[in-house]
Amino acid sequence: MAEKTLSDALEECATRCQNMEAPLSLRLQAFAEDVRSLSPDFADVVDRMVAHLKSTGLGDNAPKLGEPMPDFVMPDQVGRLHKLCELIKTGPVVIAFHRGHWCPYCRINARALAAIHEDVRDLGARFVAITPETERFNAELGSKSGARFPILSDMDNGYALMVNLAYLVDDEKRQAMIGAGWDISPFQGNMNWTLPVPATFVIGRDGLVKARFIDPDYRKRMESSEILDVLRSLPN
Repeated sequence: MAEKTLSDALEECATRCQNMEAPLSLRLQAFAEDVRSLSPDFADVVDRMVAHLKSTGLGDNAPKLGEPMPDFVMPDQVGRLHKLCELIKTGPVVIAFHRGHWCPYCRINARALAAIHEDVRDLGARFVAITPETERFNAELGSKSGARFPILSDMDNGYALMVNLAYLVDDEKRQAMIGAGWDISPFQGNMNWTLPVPATFVIGRDGLVKARFIDPDYRKRMESSEILDVLRSLPN
């Protein structure tokens, strides 16, 4: 029998945190505490990587409030192409960058977004998520999180690079991830070991950024309530 990895050990924790009746930040914090409890060494590696990414200013040059969000054309989990310029014709668009289906924090976040999907639609807006994974694995993220919105494949992180959100996973973190059971190469279809910052943008019908949340610490995400507050503040 194969030795149990950290990712295996954390599956039950991820499911529990995903289904918690609590704000997203508390669910993410609870999972981060589980990681530290099960593997302090892995948590320390994460802390060092996050500190380095913050010191480089990663995300500072991503589109800012009032600036245009670059257009994209990407396939969703069932192969349909989506263009930002077309999506905003019907209302605001919330864009959420995720690392992938393998990431427990992303699954917790995607479940939280799925929970407010109807509220977002009632406000005349829509969600799209973006990952660097192939369609097959984006479909798995949708299935595991209950997401009924498009999850787009940003192959080789081309769009994340365009908006200054992509980074190369350093050697220490890469080895720690592989050792923990998270080898992302098969999911992305390359050996680049590049990931996006899990940022969130609210884009208005004029194509401009109305709100954004960017933090190189992937354990933190934009609160669902904040997304709804921003959408309520926008003109119909």
